[in-house]
Amino acid sequence: MKTRLVIDADRPVGDISPRIFGSFVEHLGRCVYTGIFEPDHPSADSDGLRTDVLELVKEMGVTVVRYPGGNFVSAYDWEDGVGPVQQRPARLELAWHSLEPNTFGTDEFMAWCRKAGVEPMLAVNLGTRGERDAVDLLDYVNGDAPTALAQQRRDNGHEEPYGVTLWCLGNEMDGPWQVGHKNADDYAYLATSTARAMRMVEPSLELIACGSASWEMPTFGDWERTVLDHAYDVVDFISLHRYYDPDVIADDASLVASGVDLDRFIAGMIATADHVKAKKRSDKDIMLSVDEWNVWHLASYEAQAKSFEGWPVAPPLLEDVYTGADALAVGGLLITLLRHCDRVKAACQAQLVNVIGPIMTRKGGPAWRQTTFHPFALAARLARGRAYHAVVETPLVETVRFGPVPAVDAVVTWDAETGRGSLLALNRSLTEAMPVEVDLGALPVEAVASAQLLRPDDLADVNTAEDPDRVAPVGHEVALADGRLTVELPPASWLAVELTGREG
Repeated sequence: MKTRLVIDADRPVGDISPRIFGSFVEHLGRCVYTGIFEPDHPSADSDGLRTDVLELVKEMGVTVVRYPGGNFVSAYDWEDGVGPVQQRPARLELAWHSLEPNTFGTDEFMAWCRKAGVEPMLAVNLGTRGERDAVDLLDYVNGDAPTALAQQRRDNGHEEPYGVTLWCLGNEMDGPWQVGHKNADDYAYLATSTARAMRMVEPSLELIACGSASWEMPTFGDWERTVLDHAYDVVDFISLHRYYDPDVIADDASLVASGVDLDRFIAGMIATADHVKAKKRSDKDIMLSVDEWNVWHLASYEAQAKSFEGWPVAPPLLEDVYTGADALAVGGLLITLLRHCDRVKAACQAQLVNVIGPIMTRKGGPAWRQTTFHPFALAARLARGRAYHAVVETPLVETVRFGPVPAVDAVVTWDAETGRGSLLALNRSLTEAMPVEVDLGALPVEAVASAQLLRPDDLADVNTAEDPDRVAPVGHEVALADGRLTVELPPASWLAVELTGREG
């Protein structure tokens, strides 16, 4: 029952984009209102932003945040959320059956990004709107010419352009639940036309076309092929969204092993994109934006949503309380994203606060870290530079949903510029400890700086406002000698090791 990893320092997977450690803020439930924005909160700053949440976002290491949706964006008029707050109209919010007061909008989000130290990823509405509206939003946000919209931004108190480079061309347009849902040809035509128009304004934009909302969609594969047949030359990314529902997966072993499913989805997306590349005889690679991923009790949400009457403002939707098993699953999904860092150049854990979030808040009260906060924060801090291929010899463990899977999943990273790296490893076995030996090869590792182990006492354990640290990382013993790292992984555990060496 021993696991051995061999790292080839001459075979990096690719450079790790900091954008892999992204998140998502949507006008959904309490993500915005009483999540990141609560003017009456004791910690609120002059912009109404919760500073306790801002500090947790910084601790978590979030690099990029997608906004304003999500399903919300497909019926959103961005003009409703700018200008004097008292003049902004309230609107029926169709995606989540809420009342949107529009007291938080584009300028407030940009102020939040600046204070949080994150890059914005803005989405344009291609559900009920189109090219003209996308160009208008781009002009408002980034314009420096003497146009009416750029002047409107200045009049609203924001003299300098925001300089947003990363844009989503709609959201989940393959989904029948989406306001303005389109078939693949109709979406491909609109996305291509919108991309061309936006590039007429700013050629250097990075644009993300909608891929499949899940790979169970009946149009998966054909959708991506059709979209990229049209848009290949004018977009940079294709998106994919993936959630794992513990209530559907049912057994903890399968949930903890969810990374094997994400591996397959990513491989399918790459194959489809590369098919179009070959067909077009192109030298360009389309990158992947996994701009929604997480563990989500979706079945529970569907029952909850039916309980609301009327059109409430910021109802408590999707407020999953995450378990130790959920945290291990998230740790495994992060390993998968890093293993595909040659093509996955952006990813957003959905969402950031309250709504299936690693951060929870109480209105007027505290903010705390959910169990899923910890693997993200450790990976975001340690996994920089490049990820490396590993030859893995490990036993198999049985899962109900995915069959036999490798017991240990792991990735090694190294940043030659700083002389620092990491080992992230997951023991998927719920019952057996796994001795692990890692041959680091020619990587110039000289010492183990730290090792943090996430091992819940009970896989059902959760963090709460009253007991916020029940599930949290603890120190763990790791040995390093002659370029070989040895460690024992307890059952159902996730490990983050910080490695140091010579600066390049």
